[in-house]
Amino acid sequence: MRKRFVASLSRSQGRNAWAVIFRHPIRVDPNTGNGGLRVRQGLGTADEAEASDLKEQLNQLLADETFWSLPARAEAEKRFHSRVVEIFYHGMEPEQSDFGAIRDSIIPLRTSANSDYRRVLLLGTTGAGKTTLLRQLIGTDPATERFPSTSTAKTTVHETEVLLAEGPYRTIVTFFPVDEVREHLNECISEAVLSAYRGDSDDEVLRKLLMHVNQRFRFNYVLGNGPQSADADDDEDGDDEDDAGEPTDEATADSAIDLEATNALLTKTLAALRAIAASHGDLLKAELGAIDEKDQRVVDELFEEELDRRLREDEEFHRISDDLMDEIEKRFDLLTVGTVRRNKQGWPQSWSWETDDRADFIKTVTRFSSNHAPRFGRLLTPLVNGVRVSGAFLPAWNGGQQPKLVLLDGEGLGHTPKSVAAISTSLTRRIESTDAIVLVDNAVQPMQAAPVAAMKEMITSGSASKLLLVFTHFDEVKGDNLPNAAAKEQHVLASAENVLASIGEELGPFAERVLRLRLKEACFFVGGIDENLDGSKKAHKRTVAQLQALLAAVDSIVEKPTPVESKPVYDRMNLVLAVKNAAESFHEAWWPRLGLAYKPGVGKEHWKRIWALSRRLSTPGLGDEYDNLKPVADLRKQLQDRLYVLLQNPLRWDPAEPTDDAHKQQVFDGLANALSAKILNLATRRVRAEQMSEWQSAFNQSGRGSSYARAVIIGERIYERAAPIPDVTPSPDRNSFLHEVASVVEAACEEIGAKLA
Repeated sequence: MRKRFVASLSRSQGRNAWAVIFRHPIRVDPNTGNGGLRVRQGLGTADEAEASDLKEQLNQLLADETFWSLPARAEAEKRFHSRVVEIFYHGMEPEQSDFGAIRDSIIPLRTSANSDYRRVLLLGTTGAGKTTLLRQLIGTDPATERFPSTSTAKTTVHETEVLLAEGPYRTIVTFFPVDEVREHLNECISEAVLSAYRGDSDDEVLRKLLMHVNQRFRFNYVLGNGPQSADADDDEDGDDEDDAGEPTDEATADSAIDLEATNALLTKTLAALRAIAASHGDLLKAELGAIDEKDQRVVDELFEEELDRRLREDEEFHRISDDLMDEIEKRFDLLTVGTVRRNKQGWPQSWSWETDDRADFIKTVTRFSSNHAPRFGRLLTPLVNGVRVSGAFLPAWNGGQQPKLVLLDGEGLGHTPKSVAAISTSLTRRIESTDAIVLVDNAVQPMQAAPVAAMKEMITSGSASKLLLVFTHFDEVKGDNLPNAAAKEQHVLASAENVLASIGEELGPFAERVLRLRLKEACFFVGGIDENLDGSKKAHKRTVAQLQALLAAVDSIVEKPTPVESKPVYDRMNLVLAVKNAAESFHEAWWPRLGLAYKPGVGKEHWKRIWALSRRLSTPGLGDEYDNLKPVADLRKQLQDRLYVLLQNPLRWDPAEPTDDAHKQQVFDGLANALSAKILNLATRRVRAEQMSEWQSAFNQSGRGSSYARAVIIGERIYERAAPIPDVTPSPDRNSFLHEVASVVEAACEEIGAKLA
């Protein structure tokens, strides 16, 4: 019998508007790989009779298969209410929102191509001080304004863009899509149910519910820490440097939100989580069974995986999710000024505002970026994917001159354990569109793995000439053998010597050469930038001089050198070897992580992280990575690194080899830059776009042996096809991979006049 799909009405406690819930006959549920995705959408009306009529229209549409395709939408629009049609056909065709374009529509960013402005991207590890440096460059007071927010822990989790310009203070904020927010919330609910089943305390269950494992979605910023928070010492959020001195009336002025009602909902949710854990947990444990300790470990893994699947089929689970999403959406009611633009489903897509009042502007904008603990429960920070502001921001130490800058800040690089870690694909794209990259590093512990990885990215993408290095905490560099600033500078730079040598061994002599040049000509040392640099201290005067030198370096960085007449010619056979080395390195990095091979120093990833990665890669709109698992970025990095080595070894030069290494470097950088975007597109297509069905298959594995089966699918059916290792035996996959890389290299060569022979 044909399955019958029926819609029902829903209205959460405290909400006037009605919503409709149904299983979509066409849209695929990523948890099962089949049709029947659960949909809940607001109807946009508080009138029960009108809501019932819309529900009945939707049921007519659900009952008639002739409407279950996109071409039938035109006919549906003739027969049914526009809201009903919008709800049913939403998501049948994947929608990609260009949030940068949305922000551009309100505040266009100036570029060096059409103005004398410079785009500057700030990079740095968590806690290195890049956001504190941003504060100094835009002149916000570290004691009274505190924008953007800073902390010793991960604070900036969205893009922050500041245009220094005359005129009123303006802002445009964009928000994550509702499906992405809900998916992260559902992952938190699943973890909280598992925690409840294990008998954890109420505080621990709530922590799992409100704090996503990767710390990007900290729902406690939006919903608060729960009814126990007043008496609790929350170590997770006790690292907020902005607690002292921030206005305390902001936390009590937001009367639009009733935190007591939120806490009541969280208390109710906690009881519901424990009830779900009991109803599913014991039954599932009995079904799986465990004979001995070895079997118990397998059962524990199966239990977690199968529990999540069953939860996502449980209406009570979705009711909890619906209630929490409704409570989250209430926070947008706090936006009493400005303009909220919503998508066709009613979820806020952006908010914009303009004012001449600087104090009011900064106070309002911090709702989207603050980590101030007393404001938890009334912040929108985790829901934001980008904040762009424009106004008369200028540093007091710059003699009243407003630098012509567009400053771009984002999520910290993280404390990656290895310098071989790949930069995320989103960051790679941002690097390509900027004039200068300011890499912020801690002078006390310089040249750790993450900044080294960033420097390698600059080199192999042909962006090394954009690189400026700022060493913070210079005032904390002390020692009996360091009598003056010059000695301290040499002490910091000495840390780079071993790094430079290793980079040269890995990426070739020109990589080491260009980095040595940047360390010599583009290094700046600052201290005390968390204070007002009023010039009253000697150290302040030195820091101001360094910051002014940084601005001068940024201003001159876009000057283009005279083109080099000689062009390199490359041997196609060497390209084959480069592709082979890249593919081998990619597989050697992933096979141990998947548990398909053993390699000293590379541990097997927990099955749940691989499972979460397969969910991301199989679901459009959820990104191409999970935490530090970045297969697209990894393949791009391996190809880019090997090709950069190839670029330094041409077969010959036409008409003659340049005698100046700087001229050769200029050509190599131009080629590497032309290759960068093309290699990223190739890796994205081969690892993800062409493998979506396989990623879905990997995610859908369940039962005993599912973790190994998932690893095999990812390794042997996805990675082997996406990046096959060339050898003496040809195959369609190997030939395709080689030809595609060769085409990319040829296209890059044509752009600058080089050749692939």
